[in-house]
Amino acid sequence: MTASDPAASALLGPLMATGDMRTLFSDRAAIARLLKVEAALAEAEAAAGVIPRGAAGPIAAACNPDRYNVDELGNAAPASGNVAIPLVKALTAEVARRDKEAARFVHWGATSQDIIDSANVIAIRDGAALIARDLDRAIKAFVALARRHRKKPMAGRTWLQQALPITFGLKAARYASMLARVRAQLDDAANAAAVLQFGGASGTLASLGAKGPAVSKRLATALDLALPDLPWHSERDRIATVASALGIVIGASGKIARDLSLMMQTEVAEAFEPAAPGKGGSSTMPHKRNPVACAQILTAATLAPGLVASTLSGMVQEHERALGGWQAEWFALPQLFLLASGAVAQLAESAKGLEVDTERMRANLEFTNGLVMAEAVQMALGEKLGRMEAHDLLESASKKAVAEGRHLREVVGESPQIAEALGEKKLDALFDPLAYLGSADEFIDRALKSAEQTLAKSAKPKGKKR
Repeated sequence: MTASDPAASALLGPLMATGDMRTLFSDRAAIARLLKVEAALAEAEAAAGVIPRGAAGPIAAACNPDRYNVDELGNAAPASGNVAIPLVKALTAEVARRDKEAARFVHWGATSQDIIDSANVIAIRDGAALIARDLDRAIKAFVALARRHRKKPMAGRTWLQQALPITFGLKAARYASMLARVRAQLDDAANAAAVLQFGGASGTLASLGAKGPAVSKRLATALDLALPDLPWHSERDRIATVASALGIVIGASGKIARDLSLMMQTEVAEAFEPAAPGKGGSSTMPHKRNPVACAQILTAATLAPGLVASTLSGMVQEHERALGGWQAEWFALPQLFLLASGAVAQLAESAKGLEVDTERMRANLEFTNGLVMAEAVQMALGEKLGRMEAHDLLESASKKAVAEGRHLREVVGESPQIAEALGEKKLDALFDPLAYLGSADEFIDRALKSAEQTLAKSAKPKGKKR
């Protein structure tokens, strides 16, 4: 896997990805992973008696990425179809300068796809760990927000319209629970993909004779990768699952960013990204406070589906080793990792420092002059008069309140049927948003428990793949 523009751009890269992820998918890091596999292969083959024991040392010594010119390797790649072939040639030459005999055994019995795929799944494992780190930060921040604001009412909105009261604590708990799910899904996908690729020319390791399985086992151990049932050159389900999991991580981040950006609207003003000098400003309007973190997350969410689709399309591969679909992964998957890293990091920072205006949330509940409580009154009235009659009475009262610009409580109090059925004291209670939250408290508890279990599980040290 190699990074590709614009993520590698010094200008655009920081807008879309974290520094750690950009480093992980840099050209130099990609070359280092390929050489790591080559060095481990030589050691495994020497230990299994496939190549002379003395060849492994000189090969490993030459697997220093600083000795290779990235531009030269890149320029040579088009003629070969991948970067591994010119790298193996350069590695062989480097070994030969020190030990011509050892140079004969560079890349012994492997194919370029073995080296590229094994290097790529190492990148998948390490990249997923970076994203999980920031997902954990975001989950913890939303758990804290849910606890702090579990009793702070706000308008629940459906179809972008006020619907019924909820609490901001419930909203934050939903975010924490969702992020915990996608974090677990990404972890599972990355673990499933962290398997060795080693099959030789057509997946049989024929060039190693009977020693293929022994070399594979040693190589998997050296790279801390699981040993699959058999080589998987053209079966890309594991890779597609990772791409899909990354797309879902980005989409989940985008859902939250969309909500936060809507809550930051001037007319809503219920929550705000953390303030910082120069953050969110306009080049012309000094009063602006733009949702810039949300914009970066939503940019990722706009780009990700196409990249996921490219990876899924690439699953349709020909026979034992294919062309086109495999190569598309080299560009799509790094971009997904880069986009996910930026989106999740921005989300974590926003959640950690989110400014919540609970007074404005409460005030916005009154924006419709009590209409948000119409269902509460209808349900209570339905117990006395039946659901349909109660619905008709509240629908009529709501229309009258809107037409006359009056509060719904005042209008329903003037209805003899409603007043007689419910009474003044009951009507007053029905217009309290905190009295019509249903099972919100239980839902918050369950969501937080689930999120915290995910955090606890992720905090446990993981055993070796081998």
